[in-house]
Amino acid sequence: MVATDFCAEMLAHAASRGVAITLVADALELPFEDASFDVVTVAFGLRNMADYPAALREMQRVLKPGGHLLILDFSLPRGPMRPLYRFYLHNVLPRMAGWITGQRDAYEYLGGSIESFPSGKGMTDLLESCGYVETVATPLTFGVVSIYQASRPPLP
Repeated sequence: MVATDFCAEMLAHAASRGVAITLVADALELPFEDASFDVVTVAFGLRNMADYPAALREMQRVLKPGGHLLILDFSLPRGPMRPLYRFYLHNVLPRMAGWITGQRDAYEYLGGSIESFPSGKGMTDLLESCGYVETVATPLTFGVVSIYQASRPPLP
């Protein structure tokens, strides 16, 4: 297992939790050979990348044929939970977290980034447009978070 992040502090945290191999790297330009990994995961990171399709294509490049991609990130719930969550996300969370941390801007950014991030079918469509197959979106916690699964096509 190899953990990469562009932020050395995040990698130091990962190392303190038992990740043996860490490497400062940009997900848009991973320093690995083609077809190096069976699985690539990203948790709460793709949403913050400058170019989702470029990042997804780069992750696919380092996946072995038939390899799996797992993405965990925030999403917007559907149905009656959606307006309640959006009110919380844009009004309650920035005020409370801003008061506690002194960094309200970060929590206002969070709400906007969640709103603009593709979720559900939007994400599976994006994955498919980047060449992935067997795409699945699974909402969790009433749809506040989702896991996306996809595979690099196997060799013919």
